[in-house]
Amino acid sequence: MNTTATLPGTADLAATAREIGESLRDGVAERDRTGEISLAAFDRLREAGLAAALVPAEFGGGGATHRELGAVLRALGRHDPSTAVTFAMHTHLVATQVWRHRHGADASAVFGKVVGGALLVSTGAADWVASSGRAERVDGGYRVHARKAPASGCEAGTVLVTSVRHDGDPAGPQVLHCAIPLSAPGVRIEKTWDTMGLRATGSHTVLLEDVFVPDAAVSLVRPADRWPPLLNAVIGAAIPLILSAYLGIADGAVDAALALVAGRPDPHLPGQVGELANAHTTADDLIEAMFAASDDLGFDATDAHAARILSRKTVAAEALIGTVRRAAELAGGAGYSRTHDLEMRLRDIHGCVYHPLPRAKQTAFTGHVLLGHGPLG
Repeated sequence: MNTTATLPGTADLAATAREIGESLRDGVAERDRTGEISLAAFDRLREAGLAAALVPAEFGGGGATHRELGAVLRALGRHDPSTAVTFAMHTHLVATQVWRHRHGADASAVFGKVVGGALLVSTGAADWVASSGRAERVDGGYRVHARKAPASGCEAGTVLVTSVRHDGDPAGPQVLHCAIPLSAPGVRIEKTWDTMGLRATGSHTVLLEDVFVPDAAVSLVRPADRWPPLLNAVIGAAIPLILSAYLGIADGAVDAALALVAGRPDPHLPGQVGELANAHTTADDLIEAMFAASDDLGFDATDAHAARILSRKTVAAEALIGTVRRAAELAGGAGYSRTHDLEMRLRDIHGCVYHPLPRAKQTAFTGHVLLGHGPLG
């Protein structure tokens, strides 16, 4: 692994991402067909300094803002949707550590790994509150057994950021949050990712078979089945970044559709383009509002903040899907043909609904918070 990174100035981040995205674009259709992740893409992102761009400068990173990383993901999504969404999984984990640092926690160990070239792989969306797997207490740590899926980018990643259920604690069921090297004994990847869209994210299953996790690798032990305040921080840090990647997918669909209809005299076209613009603008404005509310990762991780971010996420996801659907309709038959990337984008954009929280869970979460019941009722 080449860990040498040249950190660009923050003003150049989106331009760097755009250049990398453009260089990857020729292979996107083939990767969509085969379902193979681009390992070279992640080498490029690391070597260009983008993987460590969010790490504060005093820890050797790029010192970029939350919003600037959103622009990076948007630029990538315009050209290579799967790479952008996968990279969002790494960047949102870094963003959560930046939030912790800005609220008095020691995140230096993670920052050091990222600056040294580590790519972080998340399993959080599938684990969520209750988590999964089995941890057994042993001298100096735990023995862990689990199947973790999806784990986007696991073939390119170096560190699995995950959680495991521990039912043997005298205080009751607990969840251990931990970081596990993907090279550790007992860790292996099972290639299970075969989906309608985002086929080249490499979101396979990571198997943990009697993996030793030392106490030093456990960052948090919390009660299972109770809402942890940590997830409020994750929501505020992660959702704006993840949705930025999908906004880039929508940007590319709008570009493609407008290019296909340019110069056509059809009388219905202006109205269709106006509807397209409405959906696109709605998504853009909602994601910008998320970044504003997250205050460059200075936000208070309250239930109310998480509920509002998640409400915006649901409406933004609907607008993003509506944008790409309208782009495909505007393009006519080309938007339905596998020979044009609009068809791929129409499949890819639907991935946004599966990130926390899907609509039914989000409305219950937000409703519970507004009624004063707590996120889980």
